[in-house]
Amino acid sequence: MVKFNKPPFLGKELDYMTEAVNLHKLSGDGSFTSRCHSLLEDITTTKKALLTTSCTHALEMAAILCNIQPGDEVIMPSYTFVSTANAFVLRGATIVFVDIRPDTMNIDEKQIEAAITDKTKAIIPVHYAGVSCDMDIIMNIAYEHKLFVVEDAAQGVGSYYNKKPLGSIGDFGTFSFHETKNISCGEGGALLINNKDFIERAEIIREKGTNRSRFFRGEIDKYTWCDIGSSYLPSEICAAYLLAQLEKIEHINQNRLNTWEFYHKNLKHLEEMGYIELAHIPSNCEHNSHMFWLKVRDLQERTKFIQFLKDSGVYSVFHYIPLHSSPAGLKLGRFNGYDIYTTIESERLVRLPFYYGMASDDMLKVVEVVSSFYDSYQKI
Repeated sequence: MVKFNKPPFLGKELDYMTEAVNLHKLSGDGSFTSRCHSLLEDITTTKKALLTTSCTHALEMAAILCNIQPGDEVIMPSYTFVSTANAFVLRGATIVFVDIRPDTMNIDEKQIEAAITDKTKAIIPVHYAGVSCDMDIIMNIAYEHKLFVVEDAAQGVGSYYNKKPLGSIGDFGTFSFHETKNISCGEGGALLINNKDFIERAEIIREKGTNRSRFFRGEIDKYTWCDIGSSYLPSEICAAYLLAQLEKIEHINQNRLNTWEFYHKNLKHLEEMGYIELAHIPSNCEHNSHMFWLKVRDLQERTKFIQFLKDSGVYSVFHYIPLHSSPAGLKLGRFNGYDIYTTIESERLVRLPFYYGMASDDMLKVVEVVSSFYDSYQKI
């Protein structure tokens, strides 16, 4: 069976984890966390990067920093993971969903302005598959209406929009280092802060609402409870594992790009024959090859397609169920405008096996099995 995912592992992770153990410093914000922060700031050119235990927690911190209050509204696509919405719902916001673009599966920037009301507080663009949303339009809308922009770049570590790293464009950016992501430490994330005025409060929120970070830097002689917050720090073991991968981010993403291009080249004929649709990468976007997705004709065909691949030894999956149609989404949000693409396009999408270090034989098998499905399909 060709697995859908294998977490990346380069070898130096164990050396760094052993070093962390030998330093007798396993809780958060040790030397490995500090080195990860510096690398992330260099990679993304952001003012401040802070490791978190997950992208979910990074989003929760962003919601607090945006001062989201009960009754506020937040605009986002429905085609996203639940954490994108939950982080703001927890602060009392109503989620306003808008439609997506079928070519990238990202939020349709042309639908955002019509969803803005006097209660709107923030826009949350989700960079699906590491391919950027149209951030110029989104930032112009946010500036005109005085709204926060929080980039959900969970899948976008190492991607760019007009040469700008994803996560560095909005007021805040969030990354995921879950085991399914390009760069991983099993579970983990990061908050990027692009306005220096929010750095001090972000550190306080991340340290249970205390100014403990300033204490450890020797800036104050004792620390105390200053604000709301929680324990958002990952352990040094996680940071040590992550550091080994951040140091090799270009190598990892290039390896994944090679696989992405192999799939694209060898499945292009099926798109030209009208059987499938492949992802569109806008010319001003440089993606990190986070995933390889394609679209089949409809939900019925997708069900047969996924089962055919499984029976042939290839494990593939679909992705998000649109949030606006879920029980919580119906209760905690609303869809503005018309759902022209969100549902129907989500029912067509399939993700193929894709990970760092994927063997060429496995890549070839995936292509052959996908092609054989449509060979047999023609005969039905």
